[in-house]
Amino acid sequence: MSVDKLITETTRTADAILQVLEEAGIGMVFGIAGGHTGRLFMSLANRQNTLRTVLVREESLAGVMAEVYGRLTRRPGVIIGQGPWILGNGLLGTLEAHLSSSPMLLLTDFSDNPGYGLHGPYQAGTGDYGTWNARQAFAAVTKQVLEAHEPAAGVQATQLAIKHALSGQPGPVTVLYAAGALSGTVGPETRPALYRTAPYLPRSPGPVEPKALFAAADAISKARRPVIIAGNGVRIANAFPALQSFAETLGAPVVTSASGKGTFNESHALALGVFGTFGIAAANAAVGEADVVIVVGSKLGISDTARANPALLDPTRQTFVQIDIEPRNAAWTFPAEHVLIGDAGQALAQLREAVAAEGSVAVAGRLERGSARVRALRTEHGYFDAPAYLADDVPILPQRVIGALRRVLPDDAIVTCDAGENRILMTHFYQNRSANGFLQAAGAGPMGFGIPAALAAKLVHPDRVVVAICGDGGFAMTMNGLMTAVEQNIPIINVVFNNSALGWVFHGGGPFAAEFNDFDHAAIARSLQCHGIRVTEPDQLEHAIREAIACGRPTVIDVVTSLEVSYRDVTSPLAS
Repeated sequence: MSVDKLITETTRTADAILQVLEEAGIGMVFGIAGGHTGRLFMSLANRQNTLRTVLVREESLAGVMAEVYGRLTRRPGVIIGQGPWILGNGLLGTLEAHLSSSPMLLLTDFSDNPGYGLHGPYQAGTGDYGTWNARQAFAAVTKQVLEAHEPAAGVQATQLAIKHALSGQPGPVTVLYAAGALSGTVGPETRPALYRTAPYLPRSPGPVEPKALFAAADAISKARRPVIIAGNGVRIANAFPALQSFAETLGAPVVTSASGKGTFNESHALALGVFGTFGIAAANAAVGEADVVIVVGSKLGISDTARANPALLDPTRQTFVQIDIEPRNAAWTFPAEHVLIGDAGQALAQLREAVAAEGSVAVAGRLERGSARVRALRTEHGYFDAPAYLADDVPILPQRVIGALRRVLPDDAIVTCDAGENRILMTHFYQNRSANGFLQAAGAGPMGFGIPAALAAKLVHPDRVVVAICGDGGFAMTMNGLMTAVEQNIPIINVVFNNSALGWVFHGGGPFAAEFNDFDHAAIARSLQCHGIRVTEPDQLEHAIREAIACGRPTVIDVVTSLEVSYRDVTSPLAS
């Protein structure tokens, strides 16, 4: 790789910063102009063929969209805007990126006032007397904070931020630009010298250490009842084909964590769905009876482990093989006898080769036995066969809505879920039928995630049907995203589970401070130039979904749903 100068003629600093983003393969940015970052937006006006700017109505939308862009593309999602509001309003996506390890850049400012830093402040985050401390504030919720006070530093800080966001365990990185970093120019003679971005980017992780690999492969080969747990790390690594190939070679059932739902096709012959506190009984049974547990890209959080119930996971009776890009994550919740540090896709490919070395006959036998084992577990415990998928109750049961989605949506549809009880029910009852077909905010779990997540997913995958699932509470938080959907021509579908309540709060503690008026969200959508459909009867559901897909416009399907079903109904006895 040759090392060349970044620029050959004098250039505005903001233009050089945007060139860095382009060289890193970043194709779009999200945000709203404010403070000194207005200079970046002025330069963006001339780069819309290469760096699409998605203007939002509020920073929380941009934060979630950047997080999801990073989660889906393996390139940092970028949010741009003024420091106080990128921190305050944009925290929704930033915190999710921090806890879910999504690569993300926060390009923001100190909102400083050069020459008047010691006077009574306005907005400034320099940390001087009377101001807020931007560096400390962003450091609490991001992987790294970089400061830039001069033009050259502004460019270099952007390059290093991309490097840090992608290196090792990905995550969000903040660049704080002072006014002096975004004003002025840089050129070929600037000191320190500015070089092209590619050499700054992290190299692909190396292969897993051979000794550890062969020891893990030996333990796996001897297993009688192996099981694979796939987490969000599979998605971050885009390791979907590697996961499926390894599972088929080993003939092992695949379960996912809640955040890993969507990393494996749940209609596959080896799939058993989500395990853990709100998991499927068949998945929990497979994990509980396993002698070897292969954990891929999961931190094994408290909900995944049903509060560390030893009937589910127990290192004293099970052998753990754990794959993670971050050494500190492996053998974190439970001690793991075999730890493989590396990219999930590469590690799975290496393990597959080691297991497949036994020969094609042995591999075919494993796949047949594994599929039979999965069929037996599905028969005994049930598997996406709840009678309520066809219920005629009014108000409409959530399972009936989910059943309609399963029947009508194409196999490669992408579903994004908001937080709250609706997400728990979707995680349990919705059968994902394609890799990367289900996204939820399982790291921080904020309400208001579903709509902006769907917007980003549709931008990344414009040819796939994308559906946001929200409760009426979460819908109200980010329904201004429908304005962005209209203005940016992003035809998402939003299904609102409208039970006039915060379902989780209502069922957890009672109706106080949990009930809403019954609003017609379809009418609200129509007032925002979207298509709106209100559904009150079960037999209207399938037609409404087909109509939403066919119309090619941002659409809200407002479904009046029942409060009779609660998250308690899908809570595993293991977590009680």
